[in-house]
Amino acid sequence: MAQQAYMTETDGGGSGPEPRWDRLRRLANRVFGGRRGDRGIWRRGVVVATVAAVLALVMALHSHIPNRIGNLGSLTETFLPWFGLLIPVLLVLALTRKSATALIAVVLPAIVWLNLFGGLLTTKTGGGGDLTVATHNVNADNPDPSGTAREVASAGADVLALEELKASAVPVYESALASAYKYHAVQGTVGLWSKYPLSGVRPVDIRLGWTRAMRATVATPEGPVAVYVAHMPSVRVKMNAGFTAAQRDQSADALGEAIADERQPKVVLLGDLNGTMNDRSLNAVTSQMRSTQGAAGDGFGFSWPASFPMARIDQIMVRGVEPVSSWSLPRTDSDHLPIAARVKVTTSATGS
Repeated sequence: MAQQAYMTETDGGGSGPEPRWDRLRRLANRVFGGRRGDRGIWRRGVVVATVAAVLALVMALHSHIPNRIGNLGSLTETFLPWFGLLIPVLLVLALTRKSATALIAVVLPAIVWLNLFGGLLTTKTGGGGDLTVATHNVNADNPDPSGTAREVASAGADVLALEELKASAVPVYESALASAYKYHAVQGTVGLWSKYPLSGVRPVDIRLGWTRAMRATVATPEGPVAVYVAHMPSVRVKMNAGFTAAQRDQSADALGEAIADERQPKVVLLGDLNGTMNDRSLNAVTSQMRSTQGAAGDGFGFSWPASFPMARIDQIMVRGVEPVSSWSLPRTDSDHLPIAARVKVTTSATGS
């Protein structure tokens, strides 16, 4: 009797084990409301299934999309997380078409997306740490630099980096931040404010012809930390040229070389890199440092544009110190969101 429970009547009137394919087909017919033996649920939805398969391939093989034509690979990688929005659309289409083939195909991009970004859906923020850092592209056309400075300072960061500093606005930022930060240095259009003494301040050549990056040693209570502040050249999406990022890419290579030559074992990079951690063109930097958001953040941490953040192009990255938490700060009058992180300087860990 127990054996008969796993037997089913065959077309010839006999009995035998029900094939798995028949069970799957019977389940699909039941889900889509089709009659027994309706093969249409497998034949319909070929277009949806094809789009799902292509989407899965694009996400899984994004690093192989060439940059030779309009930097298409970097453009794809910049907005890669948003490709996931196509998955529920394809799911609805598969259900509307009552297509088992399309429904199964939609599982493929869902698996790929979760493999790439599933870890960002849960918070990895922890407690502790001994140094809080923050960075903000304040926007050269900021209508209220004093208010922006006070808002960012209210986060209580020990070390604060500002980018896109207009020369005429620098005294305003200096005055607004003087009570919170005893030490500061400005090089070109970037600046560093610190509660701890600064030394070894110098500009960093990122091959632009003017200064948009700097380096300083911060004497924290837990030991010296080399802090880099950088603002990579802007990128543009043009119909006739694609994703124009050649100058940004060259500057990223130069910044990567400077960080590789850094003798301090503990390094923090703060700034607007005009690129995401997925963008291969930033490999010279990202290959040797850890993103605090990726290691200890809450969610994706998108920072731009401030009105509707779609990408995290502002970065806090570390080497030789341990990220503990990472988050976005409230919006200011800039077109970027400020971001902050808490790190543990006393650790001997080295990130890559």
